[in-house]
Amino acid sequence: MTGTSEFQSILNTLAEPVIVVNSARQIVLVNRAASILFGENLVDQDFVRVIRNPECLRCVGAALGKECLAEGSFSMPVPVRTTYRVRAQRLKDSENFPDGAVVSFRDVSHVIEAEQMRSDFVANVSHELRSPLTALSGFIETLKGPAKNDAATRERFLDIMGREAKRMNRLIGDLLSLSKVEVNEHVRPMDEVDLTAVIERVIAQLQPLADGAAVVIELKLPAMPAIIPGDEDQLVQVFQNLIENAVKYGGASGRVRVAIEHYERATGFNRPCVGVAVQDFGEGIAAEHVVRLTERFYRVDDHRSREKGGTGLGLAIVKHIINRHRGRLNIASLEGEGSTFSVLLPQRAG
Repeated sequence: MTGTSEFQSILNTLAEPVIVVNSARQIVLVNRAASILFGENLVDQDFVRVIRNPECLRCVGAALGKECLAEGSFSMPVPVRTTYRVRAQRLKDSENFPDGAVVSFRDVSHVIEAEQMRSDFVANVSHELRSPLTALSGFIETLKGPAKNDAATRERFLDIMGREAKRMNRLIGDLLSLSKVEVNEHVRPMDEVDLTAVIERVIAQLQPLADGAAVVIELKLPAMPAIIPGDEDQLVQVFQNLIENAVKYGGASGRVRVAIEHYERATGFNRPCVGVAVQDFGEGIAAEHVVRLTERFYRVDDHRSREKGGTGLGLAIVKHIINRHRGRLNIASLEGEGSTFSVLLPQRAG
């Protein structure tokens, strides 16, 4: 190393924020990433005044003391809470630098968030499976004991056990679907899909459900074919979920409307796209719930959702499938007026 200027050039190539301090904890060098994170004009300032976090100061103190390397973690709450892994490495006195330390900061928020998500996911799955398994165990014990010769109780319990078994089967199926979608989310599907045919197929499949709920599904088709690049099976899954939810949870008015439209321009797209809006005229969803609807296992009404066979994963699967198709999902709802789930999907370039 020939001098400070060359060291500064090397520091500026690093993506991680880096600060160099002398033995008095005075800042002597910073790279561009550190200036962006902690502010401009840091050189000659006391490190303690720039970063007041005790854990960070401990690492620097340890590196400047007897230890050559010290590590720790600290969080910055604004503008978005971010967790950094701080690493302080002692610099020995040389021709170009006095005794000091190099302090680097690695953003590990995504690692912590992933660990938290994994922990929450396991806890949620365990909870979702524990309820039906507990119920099944209780019914089996009752049927083997007090209700062994009670035909009426046996039939009633067997019906409930059948429903619980089906709910567990749906949950496992949705978990497998979600896992499959997440694995392939980065791979954009390129098969040619007729979106109109997909919607008509889904409505035909859901017609018995709609008839049983006394709901009329209205379909508005575009004048031109709605051809997009996509995965047909996954798109069927998306619109089956959205239309089925509209019938189950928003069909109180007896009407669900599905409209397919072409858009030459839409926010966030650099090419024409196709929009599908699934609108119900039911009781609507409160604003505080709308923003969380695509979270795994999130339910507006937990008891009602379970009664209707919901797993709490349907809209999470929908979101990931739409992401894979490079599309967008918008949810609008007003209490007492109904909800609209709109999907925008880009058409093939050219």
